[in-house]
Amino acid sequence: MGLLDYLKKIEPDKKKSPFLHTLFDGFFTFAYAPNSVTKGGVHIRDGMDLKRTMIHVVIALQLCYLFGSYNIGHQHYSALGMYPSFMSGFHLKLFYGLIKIIPIFIVANVVGLGIEFVYAAKKGHAIEEGFLVSGALIPLIMPPDIPLWILAMSIFFAVIIGKEAFGGTGMNILNIALLSRVFIFFAYPTYISGDEVWISGIEKSDLGYVASENGWAFGIFDWIFNSFGWETFGAGGQAVVDGYTGATPLGLAAKGGWEAVLNHYTPSQMWWGAIPGSIGEMPKLFIIIGALILILTRIASWRIMVSMCIGAVVCSLMLNAWGATPFMEVPWYYQFYMGSFFFAMAFMATDPVTAASTQTGKWFYGFLIGFVGMIIRVLNPAYPEGWMLAILFMNVFAPLIDHYVLEANVSRRAKRRKLSSLDTVQSEVTQTEVVH
Repeated sequence: MGLLDYLKKIEPDKKKSPFLHTLFDGFFTFAYAPNSVTKGGVHIRDGMDLKRTMIHVVIALQLCYLFGSYNIGHQHYSALGMYPSFMSGFHLKLFYGLIKIIPIFIVANVVGLGIEFVYAAKKGHAIEEGFLVSGALIPLIMPPDIPLWILAMSIFFAVIIGKEAFGGTGMNILNIALLSRVFIFFAYPTYISGDEVWISGIEKSDLGYVASENGWAFGIFDWIFNSFGWETFGAGGQAVVDGYTGATPLGLAAKGGWEAVLNHYTPSQMWWGAIPGSIGEMPKLFIIIGALILILTRIASWRIMVSMCIGAVVCSLMLNAWGATPFMEVPWYYQFYMGSFFFAMAFMATDPVTAASTQTGKWFYGFLIGFVGMIIRVLNPAYPEGWMLAILFMNVFAPLIDHYVLEANVSRRAKRRKLSSLDTVQSEVTQTEVVH
């Protein structure tokens, strides 16, 4: 209790220092749970209850962060032709990935939370914790070499235009993390599409593809590795990469079907996520573990996840039957091995603010995401992945789905009430006839 009393004594005055009070309140409520909290969804206005709901999602993402960091280094050294085995050069791959992912994480959260703090202080209320999840999701859906200034611009756009303009946490109609990515996709397409963007530290030059490991962070880790007698990153410099390809399975499938994919990657590599792609969207098993955590803690809706799988399977079977292009002929079950379906299903489609709220509506919402997303993935040669656009599209229609579900429920109950009233009247008439 001594620490709690001390923190209460140093609490800034709300009127004299609104920004400092908002900042203090955010960290205080993060550290201490209240004696009683409001029960319910994110639209209940109790920030402290919401904060701990969001933390469960962040915990469920940690395996994706761990694997994603390591895979950044693995893809980098695979392009160099070094340490071809997944576990070889373990410390170099892991710390190379950390050097790349930590700045992305810091920029995402400093920019996003900074905007949240400013708006909270201006409004004179406590910090809304919705960006805790967005700040954890955004780094995982970005390429490992995304320029930090572009990342900052995308978050600035997503938080201000996509959330604060609608009233803040719980009021936005579009998923903030996906809005950040779609901003980059349309404003700076070369930084988030193509083969080379998915491999960190590989750039085009007159000599071809060139790899480099320069920077003060590499020097610090080399000093640490030397003290343990481990292999080091080296003295820096550049090396020309021969025979490099950073093509993703989806890019290969779009051009040559499933055979083209198997020429570069095995189903095992795709399932475990040891392939080029966004930082945290590749490891299917770890994503499924995270999804189970969200289901068991009742943070995410299993109905949306199951119906999204059903929608994707139905659409994929229809495309298999059509078979007009090599991509259409990819077996439906291998569609789940490629790309970011599971990540979109577990962490994006289930956003409780932007998804359908009614139980029946969740089935329609998830099914349509799976169906529409598969159409975009297979039939759009310019963008061989569809979950981002499909989820944002269905975010817009989620209120309409809930409206029709509620109208159907009202109509059904009205009919039952009418029939019940008719039965009562008929019973009274019958009883009157018996008396007479």
